[in-house]
Amino acid sequence: MRNLIVNADDLGWTRGVNRGIAEAHKNGIVTSATLLANGGAFDDGVALARTTPTLGVGVHLNLSDGPPVLAAGEVLSLVNGQGRFHGGPEQLLLRLARRTLDVDEVEREWDAQIRKVIAAGIGPTHLDGHKHVHMLPGLFPIALRLTKRHGIGCVRIALEESRLRSALAGGNGYHASVVLKQGVQARGLKLLAHDARAQAERAGIATADYFCGIAQTGELTLKGVEKFLHSLPEGTTELMCHPGHADEELRGTSTRLQSSREQELRILTDTQIRNSVASLGIRLINYAEIANLV
Repeated sequence: MRNLIVNADDLGWTRGVNRGIAEAHKNGIVTSATLLANGGAFDDGVALARTTPTLGVGVHLNLSDGPPVLAAGEVLSLVNGQGRFHGGPEQLLLRLARRTLDVDEVEREWDAQIRKVIAAGIGPTHLDGHKHVHMLPGLFPIALRLTKRHGIGCVRIALEESRLRSALAGGNGYHASVVLKQGVQARGLKLLAHDARAQAERAGIATADYFCGIAQTGELTLKGVEKFLHSLPEGTTELMCHPGHADEELRGTSTRLQSSREQELRILTDTQIRNSVASLGIRLINYAEIANLV
């Protein structure tokens, strides 16, 4: 059996992103989304989740963008002078190495993010990380502890499957230099977190068997997704995506993923893609269903 989770990251970022995710679920192949507890459109994302019970919703743990859920004074090592998160995975890794990032503050902040989502009436299906920060050395064990603490059954293992990455890179129209850079980042993450799946297994936390989407973040093509579907192995695979509408609210944020979100929305709702899923016998699921498969 070939199962596919199509997870839309960044639910709660803006109302346009939320609307695009809802459309990609209702009219396309998106089955799952992860919610930013500190997103500017968090309340709108919660309303969407409550009215869309077939969409699995997890928590998108964040250390890189926006304000913390806790008061900035409680997590001083995580914020800049303006009281906001700053730095991508590379900068966070460097701060971890220099011991200027307080891992106890990370745990308290992530715990607060999860609690905020649960308090809003959402039962999280899984945890993952904004820009995959939950996979960093020293931080992944925190994600596992919080998964167990809150009775959440699954965690994303963001280690990209090479064969699936190659398939997803099919077609034209993407920026090769961007894909190359992101592919290098994906390989680096695989080296840093090579034992993450074994850690999750020892903790009794379920995962998908395969994962893909880092190298092609913001660079999906219709042909690439088609090739990806034809290359799915037996078991459960997660495809990460970022659909949405590039409205004025989104353009006012720091994300580089702007028009690409609308391109992904078109791909994920394309009739050809939906027909391929059906004809190939691929079962679309979300993380809530994994526990029944392992």
